[in-house]
Order: sequence, then structure tokens, then C-alpha cells
Amino acid sequence: MKEKLIELITRRLYEDAEAIRKDFDSRRQIDTRYTAVDNLLPDEIALQISEAFPPLSEMRFLDSFREKKYTSKSLDKFQPLVSDITFAFQDQRVMDAVLNITGQVNAVGDPLLYAGGISAMSKDNFLNPHIDNSHDFEQKNYRVLNLLYYCSPGWQVGFGGNLELWDENVSTAVEIPSLFNRLVLMETNDHSWHSVNRVRVNDIRRCVSNYYFSPDSPNGYETTHITTFKGRPDQKLNRIISAADGVVRSAVRRIAKRGLGRRDLFEKSDK
Repeated sequence: MKEKLIELITRRLYEDAEAIRKDFDSRRQIDTRYTAVDNLLPDEIALQISEAFPPLSEMRFLDSFREKKYTSKSLDKFQPLVSDITFAFQDQRVMDAVLNITGQVNAVGDPLLYAGGISAMSKDNFLNPHIDNSHDFEQKNYRVLNLLYYCSPGWQVGFGGNLELWDENVSTAVEIPSLFNRLVLMETNDHSWHSVNRVRVNDIRRCVSNYYFSPDSPNGYETTHITTFKGRPDQKLNRIISAADGVVRSAVRRIAKRGLGRRDLFEKSDK
């Protein structure tokens, strides 16, 4: 199935490459470039992907003031289609189609899913504004591009659980609905603040996440930082807590270069 997914994704991206590229390069009220590609796959295949997702009980629940969501990188435990769609985005042919749109050069994939994997959100789950950690697992390449594929049938704007991209001060955001069968491409750098607003319904928001990296800094200068969180504009206390939390975790990272978090990298990268 992976080969078929690769063929379908590349065809969709190349057939509308000019329009998608123009949208990605559009300058809006925020600096982060992004685009949303709808109807990435035939709906029946997208539905199969959604149905192949594991139940929440088989995923890891992250629960803190920063976020509440379910994640997993242990894709070998689930139906093969989950691994197939995830690693399809790591195939060089799909990468070439994406890079043709975004203009990224020297980009490489993330076959061990250091940053990628699957996630799910249920009612009242959220992800607060943050910038992703700057580098890959080996601290050699910069994170430059985020690919988010949403596959929850019937998902609507009012359900919440939508991607938000913020300005550099985290004061103004654009909301990108996590619509069924939609792929979002967004650049990542030291000011690409983003979040997921709170899920408002008794439904599951499902997402397949992938990242691309590059030896070239997306900022135009060398920098290193951990995943850094900030509260929403109306969350003053959360902003204070997040700032203190960032200082502590940055200090830990200087001691433990690869962090102390759970290392559940997917081992079978040849799938």
C-alpha cells in the first residue's frame, strides 16, 4: 500500500504544484509560510487510514499545562496502513514533490521519526503555542519543514482541534482547520509559533506528522533551542510558568544534549 500512497501523493502535489507554491509563498498576517492541500488522497483511502488508527488506550498520553494529546511512534504495533502513510512522506519521491513546492534545498527526511509519528486528540485536548526544537536527534540538522496530514472524517471548523499559526509575539494567529484528508505544509524556524486549539466535541482528531531537516539554518544564522512553549495571549500566568519551564528545560538540555525524554524511536525505518 505504501507504493500506492506515494504515487497518489506525488501526483496530487505535482498536478497543482504552481498554485500550491504560490499559496505557500503568500505573505499574510504572520511571517510563517504555509499552505493547505485538500483532497490529498481519494476519500476512501483517507477513511481507511483513519479507521486504521489505534484506540487512544494504545497511545501515550501527554498531560501537562503545555499540552494534552495522545501520541505514538511505535507504528509496528498497529495496522500496517498507519506505518505506510507515515513513511510515505519520508520517501524521496514525495520529498522531492514537497521540496519542489516549498523551495527547500538540501533537505533530508526523518526516517527514525525523531520528530514525527501519529497523534490524536479527544475532547478538551489542546497544544499550547510553541516553537519546535531546532535540531534532529543527532543535533546535526535543522528542522525546516512540518507536514501534517489530517484524517478525521467529517471534521468541521467548529469542532476545534485546529492548527493555529502565530506572529512572532504570539499575539495574533491564523486558524487552519484540521479538515479531513488535508495536508498542511508549514516552515519551521525560531519564530514559527504554532498551536492546536482545544477540541470542543466528543470526537477524535487524528493526525500524521512528519518533519524534514536541513544542514542549513532556516534562520540565516546558527542557533540551538529546545521546544519552547508560551501561553495564549489571555493566559498570563501560563506565560510566566512556561517561561520558567523553558529556562529549566534548556539548562537540562545543556547537560544532556539529547534530552531526558522517552526515546521511542521507530526502529523499522525500511517500511
